Order: sequence, then C-alpha cells, then structure tokens
Amino acid sequence: MAAGNQIAPDPLAESGATHLTVVSNRGPVSFEHDESGELVARDGAGGLVSALRPLLAGSGATWVASAITEADREATARGWMTSDGLDLVTVASNPEDYAMAYDVISNGTLWFLHHHLFDLSRRPRIDARWWEAWEAYRVVNGLFANVIAERSPEGGTVLIQDYHLSLVGAALHERRDDLLTSHFSHTPFCSPEMLRVLPDPVARELLESLSAVGARGFHTRRWGDLFTRCTQSMRLPPVTTFASPLSPDVEHLKTMAGSAESLRARQWLDEQVGDRKVVLQVARAELSKNLLRGLSAFDLLLEEHPEWRERAVHVILANPSRQMLADYVAYQAELEHLVQLVNERWATSSWTPILMELSNDYPRSIAALGRYDVLLVNPLRDGLNLVAKEGPVVNERSGAVVLSREAGVWEELAGLAIEINPFDIAGTASAILSGLTMPEQERSERSEGIVHKVISRPAAKWLADQCLAATGKEESC
Repeated sequence: MAAGNQIAPDPLAESGATHLTVVSNRGPVSFEHDESGELVARDGAGGLVSALRPLLAGSGATWVASAITEADREATARGWMTSDGLDLVTVASNPEDYAMAYDVISNGTLWFLHHHLFDLSRRPRIDARWWEAWEAYRVVNGLFANVIAERSPEGGTVLIQDYHLSLVGAALHERRDDLLTSHFSHTPFCSPEMLRVLPDPVARELLESLSAVGARGFHTRRWGDLFTRCTQSMRLPPVTTFASPLSPDVEHLKTMAGSAESLRARQWLDEQVGDRKVVLQVARAELSKNLLRGLSAFDLLLEEHPEWRERAVHVILANPSRQMLADYVAYQAELEHLVQLVNERWATSSWTPILMELSNDYPRSIAALGRYDVLLVNPLRDGLNLVAKEGPVVNERSGAVVLSREAGVWEELAGLAIEINPFDIAGTASAILSGLTMPEQERSERSEGIVHKVISRPAAKWLADQCLAATGKEESC
C-alpha cells in the first residue's frame, strides 16, 4: 500500500497477515441531511481517518467504525456505507449510550487523564452520573467487540485505534482468541500518579484490557514506557510495547497546497499580512494545544523587542473543538478575549498584531503552512503532532519550527526544531525571536532535515509496523 508516492511494502504481505480489520471511532465516510432532507456523504473527519484512508483504499480491508449520527444510522440501514473499495462496517450504539461514552468518558475523562489536563481541585467528578457513563463506555466497546468477532475470518489481524476503544481488546479476546490484535494509542499515556485519580477497579480494567491485545503501540517510546510503569504500579503482569511515529502524506499535502482552494486562501493571507513575518499556530482550539501561552509569548515578544512591532503578525488558525464540554467553551472565550486585549494594546492604524480565525478550513491551514517564518507548535502534552511535520513539507520560506518538548514528535525532531518548555512563556518568546532572527542557511538546513525525516518514513510504514507487531514479527521496544 502507498500514500501518494510514499511507497512502502504492503503491510499485509510484509507481515504475513491474511485479512486486515481496522477499528476506530470515526470512519472514512459520514452522512448528513442537506437542506432538502436528502442524505449526503462526506469524508470522515480527523487526523486518524485522513492518515488511514489513502493507505487502505482498494485493499479490501474491513474498517469498523461508529455510526455516530442519525444520518449515519440511516445510511447504514440503506446499505450506503461504502468507501474506496473497503468493507465498511458500522456499529450502531444506542445514541444515549454513545453520547455518555464519548462525552463523559472518552473526551471528558480519558483525554484529560492522558494529557494531564485535570484541574484536580475540581475534576474529575466520580459521581453517579460518571459511573453510568462508564457502564455506557463498556457497552459501546462491547458492541464493537461483538461486530469484530462476527465479521473477522479465522486468524485475521485486527488493529484497534485510540482511547475511545480502550476496552475492546479484552472483550474481543474473550470472544475470539484466534485473532491477531494490536491497540495503537494516538494520545500520550498518563503517568502512574495521574492514573490514581481513577477508581482502582477502573484503572485496572483499562490496563488489563490494553494488556489483553497482542501488541500495544504508541507514537514514541516515552508513552509506551509510561504505560509499562502504570501496569507495574497496579502489579499487573509485564507486557511489552512498540513505538511507531506516523508521518503525513507528502504528495497529498503538496497537491492540496496547489489546489484552487488553498491558492485563494493564500491570496487572502498575503493581503492580510503583506510582507511582514508570520508566526503561525495551526491547531484545534483545544486545551492541550496551549494556544493561550503561545499568544502570551508573542505579546511578551512585542513588549520586550519593540523593533518587531509592525514587522510581524501572529496568525492563529484554530478549529473549534469539543464545544459540548464547558471547559472548552470557556477556553475558547478566554482565547478570543486575549486576542482582543493584545490587539488593543499594540495595534496601529496599519497593523493588527494578531490574526485569528476560528473555523475548520483545511485548505486555509495548508496555505498558511506555506507562508510561515516561524511555526509555533507548543502543546502541553501531545501523542505526536503532525503539524510540526506537515509545515516544513509545504513551507516556501524555510521557516523555523519552535516545538514543545512535550509533543511526541519531539523525539524525532530534536536538533532540527527549536526546543521549548511549553509552560515557559518567556522561554517561548525567546524561541520565537530565535526563529525570526535565525540565519537563512541554518533555517534552510533545519527545515530540509525535517522534510528528509518525513519522506524517509512514509505513513505506510506506520501501518506496516502495527501489522507486524500484531503478528509477532516486530521486536517490541
């Protein structure tokens, strides 16, 4: 299989697996009703879907995913859930169970847990509603296990993806111990100390389920080591993990950068910033992405280095995220307020220091990645972070990458990106200044080094690693 021109061996052929089933919360296609009430298909959202879809297209693999909306369920009933020659199978959970499992447990608990985001004086609240949601999470994961068990051939290979499905492994093992299985976590894994906020039976159930699969994968060794430490803290039998970082599809990025949509967006951006330097953040408006401190760092840069006033613009392209959670609504409101304060503080009649757009506009994001002088990627904690790899691939200015050491991708890009402690606003401001003033030759060499790493490890290698680990042919880390 290949993504664009990133040729890599077929993961099935390389691993000796006989049939591949990929399991994720979101699938490669979703449905909605248009203004006339007709069902309309849309490409599935999210980075995981974007990475997997081109790798699996035409392979004959099975993809098991949730029927998330009522439109998805209707399309499933009509037999419309097909995509790119894949055998697409949907799991139609009870809507109330799915909402509790997704909002309260997956996003409200496990995401906060693994990213160390809990304000422990207030969260989490392990009350009666939470336990009801935990039972719903069990039910949804159990339904996935049932569907996989029913649809998988003898000895098939099953690759389970991410924290939404942390209990599928044990449930599936009970039903079909002949299957070759792997669970890949796209988030960090929590520390043993953070794990203690969960009730002991819940923490044990999570770890035992992840231990029940044949292999456990993470984007970096650091997250795998934390999983191991967590199992040790619960006195569970030792298990191994493997590390396999994902890379973006280079040809897809370049094609998108040359698309009419991106070219129009680039013209818009050029009109906004003129010939000024661009400090860019592209991320979801998500607590872990640390947009507030990035904005405060640029504010500090303007205060301490007035020579950069009117010479640089901080562009923030943020996709609103998880607006069903109060913490995220409050975070976005705080972000908008801070943008207003900084602009009121420094703006002149001909220059607005902060340009922020809150919308899901992928072509515009790609266009902006082509234009930055400094790309700021400063998450508090991140499983990987593809933006740090995507930027240099399409950037036309040999821009510098300022990168949080708490991003999983730091393990690959250390020495090429400029390191920051994401909690250190003053240090981040200094790093942005270093990126803006770095000699052109050094910027070019660093940027080319990142591109080389991306090209030398295509996304198909990441998928092949999971197949090899599931079949026992890949050495664990």
